Amino acid sequence: MDTQSIVQADITRAIAELYPGNAGEVQLSPTKKEFEGQYTFVTFPYTKFLRQAPAQIGQAIGNWLVENSPVVSKFNVVQGYLNISLADSAWVEVLNDMATDASFGTLPSKGQSVMVEFSSPNTNKPLHLGHLRNNFLGDSVSRILVANGYDVVKTCIVNDRGVHICKSMLAYRMFGSDASGQWETPETSGLKGDHLIGKYYVLFDKAYKVQVEEMVAQGTTKEVAEKTAPLMQEVQHMLRLWEQGDLETVALWKQLNNWVYAGFDVTYKSIGVSFDKTYYESNTYLLGKEIVEEGIQKGVFYRKDDGSVWIDLTEEGLDQKLVLRGDGTSVYITQDLGTTDLKFQDFGSDRQIWVVGNEQDYHFNVLFAILRRLGRPYANGLYHLSYGMVDLPTGKMKSREGTVVDADDLIQETTDAASNAADEAAKGKLDEFSDEEKKALFQMLGLGALKYYLLKVDPQKRMQFNPAESVDLHGNTGPYIQYVHARIQSILRKAAETGVTLDGTVMATGLDDVEQQLILMLSQYPQRIAEAGAAYAPSYIAQYAYDLAKTFNQFYDKLSILKETDSVKLHSRLVLSKLVGETIRKAMGLLGIEVPSKM
Repeated sequence: MDTQSIVQADITRAIAELYPGNAGEVQLSPTKKEFEGQYTFVTFPYTKFLRQAPAQIGQAIGNWLVENSPVVSKFNVVQGYLNISLADSAWVEVLNDMATDASFGTLPSKGQSVMVEFSSPNTNKPLHLGHLRNNFLGDSVSRILVANGYDVVKTCIVNDRGVHICKSMLAYRMFGSDASGQWETPETSGLKGDHLIGKYYVLFDKAYKVQVEEMVAQGTTKEVAEKTAPLMQEVQHMLRLWEQGDLETVALWKQLNNWVYAGFDVTYKSIGVSFDKTYYESNTYLLGKEIVEEGIQKGVFYRKDDGSVWIDLTEEGLDQKLVLRGDGTSVYITQDLGTTDLKFQDFGSDRQIWVVGNEQDYHFNVLFAILRRLGRPYANGLYHLSYGMVDLPTGKMKSREGTVVDADDLIQETTDAASNAADEAAKGKLDEFSDEEKKALFQMLGLGALKYYLLKVDPQKRMQFNPAESVDLHGNTGPYIQYVHARIQSILRKAAETGVTLDGTVMATGLDDVEQQLILMLSQYPQRIAEAGAAYAPSYIAQYAYDLAKTFNQFYDKLSILKETDSVKLHSRLVLSKLVGETIRKAMGLLGIEVPSKM
């Protein structure tokens, strides 16, 4: 039952009967919390057409609704605002409709496919806090789009070649063996493969900085020193050997990358993220050269005297952009042109979304502009989901200096903080849990805290992550919502133990305001899914889940549930509680967060 549409239609009928003429489309908004009612109709825009004062119009329409609408029970007028309250019968019908609809919260199929590319790790370091925001955003947006009726393909491109990877390779070759010639491995070091290679990336940077400082002390400018330091020249030489297919270099590259992939797999599994297809830069970096040639033939690109190829995008508010070097080698935009074409050939998606930090805003503006100029059929379906960086209370992270917050360490830290918070709040209630049950619960709470904290903020905003804040059981956090879900399951278990069943439909009357508010919020869930899907904003779902959980707690504190002696009201409140629990589970699931059945 769509009460909003019914009220809109009834207001249209009221205006037609009271004030003959075309009133246009009727708009409703939620009533402000300080006023009684659920929907508000603003009469100010109608004063000129209806030739009456705003309050008069509201009073006349309100009286008509009470007399003629099957869903309106009462109203109040505040100047030009008509606040409308629904009848108990309408609330009960809405609740019954939702409780008996197995597909509630799932929107009809759109018949379209969307590709979401996210994660994009480098094989010279482990995943860190910034990667977590990226992964959680990409995974949640994918889930939300599925709920909106789209076919979704999740892809990842791994940056597994280039200068940065060669830095780790060179450092491993220089520092990776001990005096006996024993090479360090994940097994001998006790480190995950990605952590081990990240260690050598940091070692390279330290050694490189020493060389640069020595050259500067001898009179070389810093800019020249950074480009000509012996270690940097060795890295460039190693990259050329890799591109030429040197067997020893390629073997080392494969060995180190395989260690990193094994480490990544552990992290992805722990955070519940997976991909339908993974692309590798080593397989795609040469793509795009044919597209450049096509663009030259079409007059989209032009060649300079040094042989380099460019595009002039000043009409798009951008500038001139290099797409191929004079020596015929690719730049990043060349590779991305080819990879975007490849992804469309592989999946033919109606839309492609890239989840990439906002430092790449310009790059994607250029990429999309070029593809439009080239007349690609998919060019208007490309979107960059730009997000802000994540800082810590201690400041910005830097991978090469080893100051990043490692994803695995952060997950463990948040899990430990969640276990401490839960132990303190439980006051002995966790004693009935086995060690395995406790471990699973704390991992669920820790990961829920981490995901929720990073997803509740608008993606475009830069944010600061505070681990202690994220596990607060009383604030706007994942564990708070998870606790409310567990509370609801406890209520339902106790009801079942006393023989209460939830068969049949709700017949209650005289619903309390907080019951009405809960039913209204539940009825808005499909709309919130649609809004989150349109804006690619998991923060909408996070806020909805928190508001729903908070309102349930108000309901729980105000009204008796299990001690209610009126069997009709007891049944109604249990059905309402069950539906709130199911909706919290579904909403948190869209964020990639599991909820416990007991805490």
